[in-house]
Amino acid sequence: MPKLEIVDPWGFDQRYTFSPAVRKGNLLFISGLTAFNAKGEIVGAGDIVTQTREIFQKIGKILDAAGASFDDIVKTVDYITTKEGYRGTAAVRREFFTNGFPAATGIVVKELLRPEALIEIDAIAVLDEK
Repeated sequence: MPKLEIVDPWGFDQRYTFSPAVRKGNLLFISGLTAFNAKGEIVGAGDIVTQTREIFQKIGKILDAAGASFDDIVKTVDYITTKEGYRGTAAVRREFFTNGFPAATGIVVKELLRPEALIEIDAIAVLDEK
């Protein structure tokens, strides 16, 4: 049995040197995600709230592929390039975390790898044992 189980709902491009998510035992580590669609285009250019919603939808697909839900997430980290509009992301979190909130950290950074991205989010979930 492999030590790490890759969770990849999209058939991730093999040129990248990371996985969308990795499961080890009952822990699921979700890589930092930005609001880019399958065509490589930013969703919600200039709008941190729209970008946040897109990211949480992606996280939802990863959780579904792992047999999990937002109730299993125990920690998120938001990396943001602007504080403008950031308060609005709380409403988006309430859409997805309906049974309590995970621990969370927010970090302001100078820039992200993709210049159009205003926010990148990673997460950790604790899943039921297989």
